[in-house]
Amino acid sequence: MAKQNKTAPKQQAQKMTDLERLGLRVSNMINHPIAQEQRWVVIHRLDTDGDAEWGEIMGILSETDGLEMTFLDDGGVKIEWEMQSEVDREAPASELEVLEDDPPF
Repeated sequence: MAKQNKTAPKQQAQKMTDLERLGLRVSNMINHPIAQEQRWVVIHRLDTDGDAEWGEIMGILSETDGLEMTFLDDGGVKIEWEMQSEVDREAPASELEVLEDDPPF
């Protein structure tokens, strides 16, 4: 019997773009249980976050209803939100949520 190539599944896996990676990181921070309880989170830009990707994510967040953004002196961004009513929770998915629909694995 011939040996199966174990690297084939790795080659078929799709790589995440920098924008998807940053969107997923920001989304995970916003959706973290502690952030949800306190209804705010501070997001810091990493050295690996490109200018275009950071600007795109900040643009998406700034256009999202119900979010208040405060740009901090250290380069971070504090995002605050109010508790949503049941009607608001059933609203269509935002662009940020669309970025995390296809898991990278």
